[in-house]
Amino acid sequence: MSTVSATLPLGAGYGVVVGVGFFFAFVMMGVSFLQNRYTTYSTKQSEEFNTASRSVKPGLIASGIVSAWTWAATLLQSCTVAYTYGVAGPFWYAAGATVQILMFSILACKVKQNAPRCHTYLEIIYARYGKVTHLIFMFFAFVTNILVGSQLLLGGSAVVTSLTGMNVYAAIFLIPTGVCTYVILGGLRATFLCDYSHTLILMIIILYFMFNAYSVSSLIGSPGEMYDLLKEAAIKRPVEGNHEGSYLTLKSNYALVFGVIQLCSGSGTVFLDQAYWQRAIASRPTTAVRAYIMGGLAWFAIPFGFATTLGLAAVALTDNPRFPTYPNPPTSAEISSGLTAAYAASAMLGKGGAVALLIVLFMAVTSCASAELIAVSSILTFDVYKCYIKPLASPSQLIFVSHAMICVFGLTMAVFACIWNAIGIDLGWLFLVMGLLIGGAVFPAAFAITWKGQTKAGAITGCLGGLSAGLIAWLTTAKHYYGELSVHTTGLSYPTLAGNLAAIMTGLILSVAVSSIKMDNFDWEITRAINVAVIDSAPTASTPPESSPNLSDSEKEEEKVDTVPTTTTTATSPNLHVEIAPPDEPHKLRAAFKLACISSFVLTFIMDFLIPMPMFFSHYIFSKGFFTAWVVISFIWVFCSSFVSTILPIWEVRGFFVELFTEIGQDLRGSKKRRGRGGL
Repeated sequence: MSTVSATLPLGAGYGVVVGVGFFFAFVMMGVSFLQNRYTTYSTKQSEEFNTASRSVKPGLIASGIVSAWTWAATLLQSCTVAYTYGVAGPFWYAAGATVQILMFSILACKVKQNAPRCHTYLEIIYARYGKVTHLIFMFFAFVTNILVGSQLLLGGSAVVTSLTGMNVYAAIFLIPTGVCTYVILGGLRATFLCDYSHTLILMIIILYFMFNAYSVSSLIGSPGEMYDLLKEAAIKRPVEGNHEGSYLTLKSNYALVFGVIQLCSGSGTVFLDQAYWQRAIASRPTTAVRAYIMGGLAWFAIPFGFATTLGLAAVALTDNPRFPTYPNPPTSAEISSGLTAAYAASAMLGKGGAVALLIVLFMAVTSCASAELIAVSSILTFDVYKCYIKPLASPSQLIFVSHAMICVFGLTMAVFACIWNAIGIDLGWLFLVMGLLIGGAVFPAAFAITWKGQTKAGAITGCLGGLSAGLIAWLTTAKHYYGELSVHTTGLSYPTLAGNLAAIMTGLILSVAVSSIKMDNFDWEITRAINVAVIDSAPTASTPPESSPNLSDSEKEEEKVDTVPTTTTTATSPNLHVEIAPPDEPHKLRAAFKLACISSFVLTFIMDFLIPMPMFFSHYIFSKGFFTAWVVISFIWVFCSSFVSTILPIWEVRGFFVELFTEIGQDLRGSKKRRGRGGL
């Protein structure tokens, strides 16, 4: 923990954590009230609350992806690796974690093709493999969400405490309080609207930091001056594993190791996190792919631009008297806790920079936390309560359980964050270790919706074998290279690299090998029949099958209780809402799938091989002109990202509120007419 005196007063911490959090809660209270009263989308309906009626357009989906993938670690850990490895750190953080979003566009398309009415990806597992496999995957899902949620609070509270002196445990419990409130009030659609506002603020502040550092700062002021300061820093504090100890090269051995860990860890936290599946489920079928590609490319700019600014600024200003730890460099504990961004912001901009960082960090933590809360609530509601406790639950009971589970998980991730803090585990350790704990289930989960040949045995052995291999490789490597098992040695690069690679590759190999012994030929009609409702006795050509052939009598009855109509609102039932759009034509979904495959693989090749590998193997050290171009590209990318994630969705947000206020106006005019007739 930081020993530096707080830049801001204690009240600033409570003001942001409590005030801003409840500001969004009150706004969503008003929006949800108007939405329930005047529109066809009622949060009192289970489908609207948990899936936003599967009607969200691609701009808001892309904005939501950017928001959900912008953790506290996105801002803090990216600056940590920038401070530790130089320009290679931000690049590998961004490139290593964009791949998963691009690849998930394939799963987003397949879930629309093969399970269009599911609420969670675990429902697909249950329908395909049964109870035992369902419980195993549920374990991995909960581990993923607990680690992600507690990381958010652990990193966020560390910076809030460093900047304001606020008690770290108070910050851990207060940060999710306001988020729980507005998620309970508005459901998934509320998270999309708040995600949009959070992303807008996030982009403005990142551009503010970049413009200040590279244009007007008296300490830096230009890319050329930053270049000169980084050259001086390399002489005083050369980077181990970098060519000539330079901060200005992609020939960084440890940054490359970090990039591989990021690829493995990020795969687990995307493919096994219900939050990303939920956005695919909430989107319109053929626009899901476009949304994930736009969201992935837009997200790349955040760690790349933010850390190329604040992370490198921390390196450049470490020897400046205005740097908070001067005359000493930050300790390894302060760096691993993610405090380099806070130190750079305070050094460059004083209290103004500290306030801006506090706000942007709070936006990142709360927006991602809202996605985690509604995601885990959906799993606990549909995969625990409805599946094992009360299969015939009514929609009102499902809504009540969803509300309660949001509070339960909010408390759970706060408790785990407190535990990590108390035993000395920081953000950096959790970030590096997370992938080896969940990586084994990555490919089995992906194959569950994409490969009809995967068997139940293949899925189970992939998950459990990957977990076992990851733990063994992790602990064995730490013991072999460093002679002891401790928090420090198990959080170093080589043990975590070994564990991450062993987990994800063993999961892949075992799943394919075991399934190939007696390959399955799964009928996707079974998963397409998940949550199919009986609309009327005369199905049309576009109506899905009435029930799945493998459902029990009680499950068929359950479908009648919690219906998912495909018809539109009628005049006799003005407050009903459309819970699922009619399916797209098959050729459109096939075209979307082709787009997802081509774009994700091509972009992955460009980001992870074509750009970095030639510079890595050539041992190239940036010239001043090349570094200036690198900074300009990062600025342009952030600007374009802000356009994609905030300007394009504004028309969709505008459409929602136009519809809302139109309905209010019509209702008010109708009330006046009724009052007029009553007075005659």
